[in-house]
Amino acid sequence: MNIYRVVNLALLFAALADAYANPGSCSGECVVSDPTLIQRSSDNVYFRFSTGNEISYASSSSIEGPWTVIGSMLPEGSSIDLAGNTDLWAPDAHIVDGLYYVYYSVSTFGSQGSAIGLATSETMEADSWTDHGSTGVASTSAVTYNAIDPNLIDAGGTYYLNFGSFWDDIYQVPMNSDATESSSSSYNIAYDPTGDHAVEGSYMYQYGDYYYLFYSAGICCGYDTSMPAAGQEYKIKVCRSTSVSGGFVDEDGTACTDGGGTIVLESHDDVYGPGGQGVYTDPSLGPVLYYHYINTNIGYADDEKQFGWNQIDFSTGWPVV
Repeated sequence: MNIYRVVNLALLFAALADAYANPGSCSGECVVSDPTLIQRSSDNVYFRFSTGNEISYASSSSIEGPWTVIGSMLPEGSSIDLAGNTDLWAPDAHIVDGLYYVYYSVSTFGSQGSAIGLATSETMEADSWTDHGSTGVASTSAVTYNAIDPNLIDAGGTYYLNFGSFWDDIYQVPMNSDATESSSSSYNIAYDPTGDHAVEGSYMYQYGDYYYLFYSAGICCGYDTSMPAAGQEYKIKVCRSTSVSGGFVDEDGTACTDGGGTIVLESHDDVYGPGGQGVYTDPSLGPVLYYHYINTNIGYADDEKQFGWNQIDFSTGWPVV
Protein backbone atom coordinates (compact mmCIF):
# COMPACT_ATOMS: atom_id res chain seq x y z
CA MET A 1 0.00 0.00 0.00
CA ASN A 2 1.25 3.49 -0.85
CA ILE A 3 2.84 5.15 2.19
CA TYR A 4 0.85 8.35 1.64
CA ARG A 5 -2.38 6.36 1.65
CA VAL A 6 -1.34 4.73 4.93
CA VAL A 7 -0.68 8.14 6.49
CA ASN A 8 -3.97 9.55 5.18
CA LEU A 9 -5.90 6.57 6.54
CA ALA A 10 -4.22 6.97 9.93
CA LEU A 11 -5.15 10.65 9.99
CA LEU A 12 -8.72 9.80 9.00
CA PHE A 13 -9.08 7.26 11.83
CA ALA A 14 -7.55 9.72 14.30
CA ALA A 15 -10.03 12.39 13.18
CA LEU A 16 -12.93 9.98 13.60
CA ALA A 17 -11.74 9.07 17.11
CA ASP A 18 -11.37 12.75 18.00
CA ALA A 19 -14.98 13.31 16.94
CA TYR A 20 -16.19 11.70 20.18
CA ALA A 21 -16.75 14.09 23.05
CA ASN A 22 -14.79 13.31 26.19
CA PRO A 23 -16.83 12.24 29.24
CA GLY A 24 -18.50 14.90 31.36
CA SER A 25 -16.84 15.63 34.67
CA CYS A 26 -17.26 13.39 37.72
CA SER A 27 -16.21 13.97 41.32
CA GLY A 28 -16.50 11.98 44.53
CA GLU A 29 -16.98 8.22 44.06
CA CYS A 30 -16.51 7.74 40.32
CA VAL A 31 -15.31 4.11 40.24
CA VAL A 32 -18.28 2.12 38.96
CA SER A 33 -19.36 -0.81 36.75
CA ASP A 34 -22.66 -1.14 34.86
CA PRO A 35 -24.22 2.07 36.19
CA THR A 36 -27.90 2.98 36.11
CA LEU A 37 -29.13 6.48 36.84
CA ILE A 38 -32.36 7.97 38.22
CA GLN A 39 -33.55 11.10 40.06
CA ARG A 40 -35.81 11.17 43.09
CA SER A 41 -39.05 12.98 42.37
CA SER A 42 -39.32 14.76 45.70
CA ASP A 43 -36.00 16.62 45.64
CA ASN A 44 -34.31 15.82 42.27
CA VAL A 45 -31.39 14.09 43.99
CA TYR A 46 -29.57 11.73 41.61
CA PHE A 47 -29.10 8.09 42.54
CA ARG A 48 -26.63 5.82 40.75
CA PHE A 49 -26.73 2.03 41.17
CA SER A 50 -23.99 -0.32 39.99
CA THR A 51 -22.62 -3.86 39.97
CA GLY A 52 -21.01 -5.22 43.14
CA ASN A 53 -21.50 -5.01 46.90
CA GLU A 54 -25.05 -6.45 46.53
CA ILE A 55 -25.77 -3.50 44.24
CA SER A 56 -23.80 -0.52 45.43
CA TYR A 57 -25.46 2.85 45.19
CA ALA A 58 -24.57 6.49 45.61
CA SER A 59 -26.28 9.86 45.51
CA SER A 60 -25.47 13.36 44.31
CA SER A 61 -27.11 16.72 43.76
CA SER A 62 -25.68 16.74 40.22
CA ILE A 63 -24.78 14.21 37.54
CA GLU A 64 -21.25 15.60 37.86
CA GLY A 65 -21.08 14.80 41.58
CA PRO A 66 -19.74 14.80 44.13
CA TRP A 67 -21.08 11.24 44.36
CA THR A 68 -21.42 9.90 47.91
CA VAL A 69 -21.74 6.17 48.51
CA ILE A 70 -24.85 5.14 50.45
CA GLY A 71 -24.03 1.42 50.71
CA SER A 72 -25.63 -1.81 49.50
CA MET A 73 -29.16 -1.88 48.11
CA LEU A 74 -29.67 -5.48 49.30
CA PRO A 75 -26.97 -6.08 51.93
CA GLU A 76 -28.23 -9.63 52.58
CA GLY A 77 -28.26 -10.47 48.89
CA SER A 78 -31.18 -11.75 46.84
CA SER A 79 -33.82 -14.27 47.86
CA ILE A 80 -33.35 -15.99 44.49
CA ASP A 81 -31.91 -19.44 45.16
CA LEU A 82 -29.06 -19.43 42.67
CA ALA A 83 -25.28 -19.27 42.84
CA GLY A 84 -24.28 -15.63 42.79
CA ASN A 85 -27.23 -14.37 44.84
CA THR A 86 -24.85 -12.33 46.96
CA ASP A 87 -22.96 -10.99 43.94
CA LEU A 88 -25.60 -8.99 42.12
CA TRP A 89 -25.02 -7.49 38.69
CA ALA A 90 -26.13 -4.88 36.20
CA PRO A 91 -28.97 -2.99 37.92
CA ASP A 92 -31.65 -1.05 36.04
CA ALA A 93 -33.57 1.72 37.83
CA HIS A 94 -37.03 3.14 37.00
CA ILE A 95 -40.09 4.78 38.54
CA VAL A 96 -43.25 2.67 38.15
CA ASP A 97 -46.51 4.07 39.54
CA GLY A 98 -44.63 6.30 41.98
CA LEU A 99 -42.46 3.46 43.31
CA TYR A 100 -38.73 3.09 42.66
CA TYR A 101 -37.85 -0.16 40.93
CA VAL A 102 -34.37 -1.64 40.52
CA TYR A 103 -34.03 -4.83 38.49
CA TYR A 104 -30.87 -6.84 39.06
CA SER A 105 -29.10 -9.97 37.79
CA VAL A 106 -28.21 -13.12 39.73
CA SER A 107 -25.57 -15.30 38.08
CA THR A 108 -21.91 -16.27 38.10
CA PHE A 109 -19.50 -15.15 35.39
CA GLY A 110 -19.96 -17.16 32.19
CA SER A 111 -22.90 -19.21 33.49
CA GLN A 112 -26.43 -19.56 32.10
CA GLY A 113 -27.73 -20.41 35.56
CA SER A 114 -29.16 -16.92 35.85
CA ALA A 115 -32.25 -14.97 36.88
CA ILE A 116 -33.49 -11.41 36.98
CA GLY A 117 -34.82 -10.05 40.27
CA LEU A 118 -36.57 -6.91 41.44
CA ALA A 119 -36.27 -4.67 44.49
CA THR A 120 -38.48 -1.67 45.26
CA SER A 121 -38.43 1.35 47.54
CA GLU A 122 -40.60 4.38 48.23
CA THR A 123 -37.64 6.65 48.98
CA MET A 124 -34.37 5.01 47.81
CA GLU A 125 -32.90 5.67 51.25
CA ALA A 126 -30.64 3.11 52.90
CA ASP A 127 -32.46 0.07 54.34
CA SER A 128 -35.68 1.01 52.55
CA TRP A 129 -35.53 -1.70 49.87
CA THR A 130 -37.88 -4.68 49.60
CA ASP A 131 -36.58 -7.65 47.64
CA HIS A 132 -39.29 -9.29 45.54
CA GLY A 133 -37.03 -12.03 44.21
CA SER A 134 -37.44 -13.40 40.71
CA THR A 135 -39.42 -11.71 37.95
CA GLY A 136 -39.84 -15.09 36.29
CA VAL A 137 -37.13 -14.28 33.77
CA ALA A 138 -34.51 -17.01 34.21
CA SER A 139 -32.21 -19.23 32.18
CA THR A 140 -30.37 -22.55 32.25
CA SER A 141 -28.15 -24.33 29.77
CA ALA A 142 -31.33 -25.72 28.19
CA VAL A 143 -32.23 -22.36 26.60
CA THR A 144 -30.52 -20.16 24.01
CA TYR A 145 -30.16 -17.00 26.10
CA ASN A 146 -28.66 -15.79 29.37
CA ALA A 147 -31.07 -14.02 31.73
CA ILE A 148 -28.89 -11.15 32.94
CA ASP A 149 -28.54 -7.42 32.17
CA PRO A 150 -32.22 -6.39 32.57
CA ASN A 151 -33.72 -3.22 31.13
CA LEU A 152 -37.34 -2.13 31.43
CA ILE A 153 -39.16 0.06 28.92
CA ASP A 154 -42.65 1.50 29.14
CA ALA A 155 -44.15 1.55 25.64
CA GLY A 156 -47.39 3.49 25.86
CA GLY A 157 -48.38 1.92 29.16
CA THR A 158 -47.23 -1.61 28.31
CA TYR A 159 -44.02 -2.82 29.93
CA TYR A 160 -41.31 -4.90 28.29
CA LEU A 161 -38.07 -6.23 29.75
CA ASN A 162 -35.00 -6.48 27.55
CA PHE A 163 -32.17 -8.76 28.68
CA GLY A 164 -29.37 -11.03 27.54
CA SER A 165 -25.64 -11.55 27.29
CA PHE A 166 -23.72 -13.63 24.70
CA TRP A 167 -25.29 -16.98 23.63
CA ASP A 168 -28.13 -15.68 21.39
CA ASP A 169 -27.61 -12.14 22.69
CA ILE A 170 -30.57 -9.80 23.37
CA TYR A 171 -34.12 -10.94 24.13
CA GLN A 172 -37.31 -9.19 25.12
CA VAL A 173 -40.29 -10.35 27.19
CA PRO A 174 -43.63 -8.62 27.89
CA MET A 175 -44.28 -7.86 31.56
CA ASN A 176 -47.48 -7.71 33.61
CA SER A 177 -49.29 -4.45 34.30
CA ASP A 178 -47.13 -3.50 37.30
CA ALA A 179 -43.88 -4.69 35.68
CA THR A 180 -43.11 -7.21 38.43
CA GLU A 181 -43.31 -10.45 36.44
CA SER A 182 -43.01 -11.66 32.88
CA SER A 183 -46.37 -12.27 31.23
CA SER A 184 -45.46 -14.14 28.05
CA SER A 185 -42.63 -15.90 26.21
CA SER A 186 -39.42 -14.11 25.29
CA TYR A 187 -38.11 -13.52 21.76
CA ASN A 188 -34.85 -12.41 20.17
CA ILE A 189 -34.37 -8.77 19.11
CA ALA A 190 -30.59 -8.55 18.53
CA TYR A 191 -27.98 -11.14 17.55
CA ASP A 192 -24.43 -11.09 16.25
CA PRO A 193 -23.86 -14.36 14.37
CA THR A 194 -20.08 -14.03 14.39
CA GLY A 195 -17.49 -15.23 16.88
CA ASP A 196 -18.70 -15.76 20.43
CA HIS A 197 -21.72 -13.44 20.00
CA ALA A 198 -20.24 -10.72 22.20
CA VAL A 199 -23.38 -8.62 22.69
CA GLU A 200 -24.94 -7.70 26.04
CA GLY A 201 -26.17 -4.93 28.31
CA SER A 202 -29.05 -3.63 26.20
CA TYR A 203 -30.83 -0.38 26.99
CA MET A 204 -33.91 0.76 25.04
CA TYR A 205 -34.82 4.43 24.83
CA GLN A 206 -37.69 6.09 23.01
CA TYR A 207 -37.03 9.37 21.20
CA GLY A 208 -39.48 10.79 18.69
CA ASP A 209 -40.91 8.07 16.48
CA TYR A 210 -38.19 5.53 17.23
CA TYR A 211 -37.18 3.05 19.87
CA TYR A 212 -33.37 3.01 20.08
CA LEU A 213 -31.76 -0.24 21.20
CA PHE A 214 -28.36 0.60 22.68
CA TYR A 215 -26.08 -2.30 23.64
CA SER A 216 -22.49 -3.16 24.53
CA ALA A 217 -20.43 -5.24 22.11
CA GLY A 218 -16.97 -6.76 22.48
CA ILE A 219 -14.73 -7.83 25.34
CA CYS A 220 -15.60 -6.07 28.59
CA CYS A 221 -13.16 -7.16 31.21
CA GLY A 222 -9.75 -8.35 32.33
CA TYR A 223 -7.81 -5.75 30.37
CA ASP A 224 -5.07 -5.66 32.98
CA THR A 225 -4.21 -9.34 32.37
CA SER A 226 -5.21 -9.96 28.74
CA MET A 227 -5.69 -7.11 26.29
CA PRO A 228 -8.01 -7.86 23.37
CA ALA A 229 -6.94 -7.25 19.80
CA ALA A 230 -7.39 -3.63 18.75
CA GLY A 231 -11.06 -2.92 18.09
CA GLN A 232 -12.27 -6.04 19.92
CA GLU A 233 -12.73 -4.24 23.25
CA TYR A 234 -16.07 -2.99 24.59
CA LYS A 235 -17.94 -0.35 22.61
CA ILE A 236 -21.50 0.98 22.49
CA LYS A 237 -23.71 0.31 19.46
CA VAL A 238 -27.31 1.09 18.51
CA CYS A 239 -30.14 -0.02 16.26
CA ARG A 240 -33.59 1.54 15.97
CA SER A 241 -37.18 0.60 15.12
CA THR A 242 -40.61 2.20 15.07
CA SER A 243 -41.83 -0.86 17.02
CA VAL A 244 -40.75 -1.65 20.58
CA SER A 245 -40.69 -5.38 19.90
CA GLY A 246 -38.73 -5.86 16.72
CA GLY A 247 -37.50 -4.78 13.33
CA PHE A 248 -34.38 -3.05 14.69
CA VAL A 249 -31.86 -1.97 12.05
CA ASP A 250 -28.66 0.04 12.03
CA GLU A 251 -27.88 3.21 10.05
CA ASP A 252 -27.06 1.12 6.96
CA GLY A 253 -30.30 -0.83 7.19
CA THR A 254 -28.73 -4.08 8.44
CA ALA A 255 -30.97 -5.97 10.83
CA CYS A 256 -29.87 -6.01 14.46
CA THR A 257 -30.74 -9.72 14.47
CA ASP A 258 -28.16 -10.25 11.70
CA GLY A 259 -25.12 -8.50 13.12
CA GLY A 260 -26.26 -4.93 12.50
CA GLY A 261 -25.26 -2.12 14.82
CA THR A 262 -24.05 1.47 14.41
CA ILE A 263 -21.24 2.52 16.74
CA VAL A 264 -22.23 5.27 19.16
CA LEU A 265 -19.08 5.38 21.31
CA GLU A 266 -15.79 3.49 21.23
CA SER A 267 -12.24 3.85 22.53
CA HIS A 268 -10.75 7.28 21.95
CA ASP A 269 -8.22 9.58 23.61
CA ASP A 270 -7.95 8.43 27.28
CA VAL A 271 -11.24 6.49 27.08
CA TYR A 272 -10.94 2.72 26.58
CA GLY A 273 -13.68 0.10 26.33
CA PRO A 274 -16.81 2.16 27.09
CA GLY A 275 -19.97 0.13 27.77
CA GLY A 276 -22.47 -0.98 30.41
CA GLN A 277 -24.54 1.97 29.29
CA GLY A 278 -27.94 3.51 29.83
CA VAL A 279 -29.78 6.63 28.71
CA TYR A 280 -31.42 9.17 30.99
CA THR A 281 -33.52 12.24 30.15
CA ASP A 282 -31.87 14.84 32.34
CA PRO A 283 -34.12 17.85 33.08
CA SER A 284 -31.28 20.29 32.30
CA LEU A 285 -29.10 18.42 29.81
CA GLY A 286 -31.70 16.47 27.82
CA PRO A 287 -30.86 12.89 26.76
CA VAL A 288 -27.64 11.70 28.41
CA LEU A 289 -25.69 8.53 27.62
CA TYR A 290 -24.01 7.21 30.77
CA TYR A 291 -21.56 4.30 30.92
CA HIS A 292 -18.41 2.93 32.47
CA TYR A 293 -14.99 3.07 30.87
CA ILE A 294 -11.32 2.61 31.53
CA ASN A 295 -9.34 5.83 31.90
CA THR A 296 -5.96 4.85 30.46
CA ASN A 297 -4.26 7.41 32.72
CA ILE A 298 -5.53 5.56 35.79
CA GLY A 299 -5.36 1.82 35.02
CA TYR A 300 -6.89 -1.11 33.17
CA ALA A 301 -8.22 -3.26 36.03
CA ASP A 302 -11.94 -4.01 36.31
CA ASP A 303 -12.08 -2.28 39.70
CA GLU A 304 -10.78 0.93 38.12
CA LYS A 305 -13.68 1.50 35.71
CA GLN A 306 -14.90 5.07 35.74
CA PHE A 307 -18.35 6.67 35.48
CA GLY A 308 -18.75 8.55 32.21
CA TRP A 309 -21.57 10.51 30.60
CA ASN A 310 -22.22 12.56 27.48
CA GLN A 311 -25.15 14.51 26.11
CA ILE A 312 -26.79 12.87 23.06
CA ASP A 313 -27.64 14.71 19.85
CA PHE A 314 -30.53 13.03 17.99
CA SER A 315 -30.85 15.74 15.31
CA THR A 316 -29.80 13.38 12.49
CA GLY A 317 -32.16 10.63 13.69
CA TRP A 318 -29.20 8.70 15.09
CA PRO A 319 -27.57 9.31 18.47
CA VAL A 320 -24.30 11.25 18.39
CA VAL A 321 -22.15 12.00 21.45
